[in-house]
Amino acid sequence: MKQNFKLAFFTIIILFASCNLSAQQKDNYSTKIDSLLKTKNPRNFNGAVIIQQKGKLKYAKAFGFDDFKKKTSLKVDDKFSTMSLAKQFTATLILQQVEKGTIDLQAPIREYLPDFKYSWADTVTVHQLLNNSSGLYSESLDKPLKFKPGTAFSYSNVGYYVAGLVLEKQSGKNFETLVKALFKTCKMRNSYYPNETNSQFLTKGHLIKKDGTINQFDKISFTIDQYWGSHLIVSAQDLAKWNECLHNGKLLKSTTYKMMTGYSITNTHILFSEKPIGYGYGLRINDKENILEIGHTGFHPSEGFTAVNLYYPKTDTSVIVMENQANENFEIAYYFEQQIRKIIKNSQLLK
Repeated sequence: MKQNFKLAFFTIIILFASCNLSAQQKDNYSTKIDSLLKTKNPRNFNGAVIIQQKGKLKYAKAFGFDDFKKKTSLKVDDKFSTMSLAKQFTATLILQQVEKGTIDLQAPIREYLPDFKYSWADTVTVHQLLNNSSGLYSESLDKPLKFKPGTAFSYSNVGYYVAGLVLEKQSGKNFETLVKALFKTCKMRNSYYPNETNSQFLTKGHLIKKDGTINQFDKISFTIDQYWGSHLIVSAQDLAKWNECLHNGKLLKSTTYKMMTGYSITNTHILFSEKPIGYGYGLRINDKENILEIGHTGFHPSEGFTAVNLYYPKTDTSVIVMENQANENFEIAYYFEQQIRKIIKNSQLLK
C-alpha cells in the first residue's frame, strides 16, 4: 500500500515538473526574442525593444548601431523618430481641448479656420481628420477629396497637419509648447520636440535598399508642418511611459478616452491582420481576436525609421519596437515587429 502511495506521489511530482518545464519553455519570450533578433534572414534587426507590464520592465535591449558609418553601438535609451506614432500625441492634445470645450469633433474645419482656402473645409470635420475618413490624400491638400467625408478610410498625413492647425488656433499655444508639456506630464525625459537643438539627439536613420545598399540620413527632412502626424523624437522606454499615461486615465477622462479608442471606420494593416480592424483617433483598435490590442505603426523609407507601439489593456502590457532603419522591400519591412508581436501574443505574459 505504501509503495503504491509513493509511486503515485512521485508520478504527480514528475507530471507537475514536466508541465511546469513545458510552461516555462512556452513562455520563455525573452530567449525567443534574443534568438530572433540575432537572425540575419530575411534581414538584420537594428533597433530597441521594450516590453513593459504594469509599470515594470520585462524586456529592454538594443541591437545594432545608431550610426552605420561610425559603427557606434545603439543603446536602449537612444532616441528615434516616432514616424506616424506622432498622431496619437496630436489626437490626445485635441481631445484635451474637446474636454475644455474649445473644439467640437463634429464641427467642420471652416468653423476654426475661416480663411482656409479649400472648399472641403466646409464639410470635413475634426473627427474625420483624426480617424482618416476625411477623403484627403496622404500628402496633398490641393487634390479633390477621394470620397464623401466619413464614408471610407484613406490614410492622410496632411489631415493631421490640418488638425494641428485647429489645435494651435483653439489652444492658443504652439505644438512645441503643447508637446513639451505632454512629455513632462508623462515623465518622458528622453523625448523631445524636434527643433534644431533637439534634433541632434536623434539617431541616424537608414534606408536599406532592395539591392542591399544602405543610405544613411544625417538629418531628417521632415518640415515643421509634418510633425503633427509624422515626427517627434522619443526613446522606446518613454513610449512605454506614454502608454501607461494615456491608457490609465492620466491624460483623458474615461468618456473621452472611449471616444479615442472607439471607432466608426475600419482598415487593414499588414502588422495587425489580413481582415479590417478599427481605426480610432491616431490608434488602430484590434478587437477581432481574443486579446484586445491597441496600437499604431510608423514607417518612412525616405527618413530611415520604423516604429511599432502596441498596448494590451487586459494585462497593462506595452510592446515597443523602434528601428533606425527602414527596408525598401515592404514585404519584410515589419518582419521583426511581426515576429515579436507573435511571440508575446503566444506567451503567458498576456494571459
